[in-house]
Amino acid sequence: MSARTLLLIDDEPQVLRFLRSSLASTGYRLFEAATGQAGLAEAAARRPDIILLDLGLPDIDGIEVARRLREWTETPIIVLSARGQDQDKIAALDAGADDYLTKPFSLPELLARIRVAERHAKKDAIFTLDDLRIDLASRVVTLGGDEVRLTPIEYKLLTTLARKAGHVLTYQQLLKDVWGPRYATQKQYLHVYMGHLRNKLERDPARPRFLVTESGVGYRLKVE
Repeated sequence: MSARTLLLIDDEPQVLRFLRSSLASTGYRLFEAATGQAGLAEAAARRPDIILLDLGLPDIDGIEVARRLREWTETPIIVLSARGQDQDKIAALDAGADDYLTKPFSLPELLARIRVAERHAKKDAIFTLDDLRIDLASRVVTLGGDEVRLTPIEYKLLTTLARKAGHVLTYQQLLKDVWGPRYATQKQYLHVYMGHLRNKLERDPARPRFLVTESGVGYRLKVE
């Protein structure tokens, strides 16, 4: 089996040195680009398994790089940025990033995020999490072996989260994907239906184990 490939788009020398040395023994092959333009070219040429993207690039803002990548590839994008404000995270996720790590970060955390991205890039037809099972082919959801009756909107909201399990989806992303672009600002729809889902899937809806809120950003289907 060939080594899995990572493309790092980052001009920060200490990050480059850290990842070069740290990833050498992990089974990943690392390619590098120090500008947004070079990163776009490398992504097209190398077709990496995962893209690690900084936002503070010298030529093009990383959010614009993510947006351009999403025009032609579904390769998972993990943002690595010193920008830690909610609005930066929301902008990156809305542009197409799958996950967001704030610098400085540890290697174990980065590797865990990479593994999650790899698993869910496979888009398996059956998603399982503890006693929750979603059969995307037959459109059947079960909890502890019992079928859970969901409305079409509840089902679409759940499967949208499941396809990106482990990643934060912003309020705007979910509203666009589930209800359509005209509803992108109608957060009340999302809050109401998330409440319905939690009532049907969570043992304690007030303390959810699956459907967690990322305060000020959106929701995540939690995976260990």
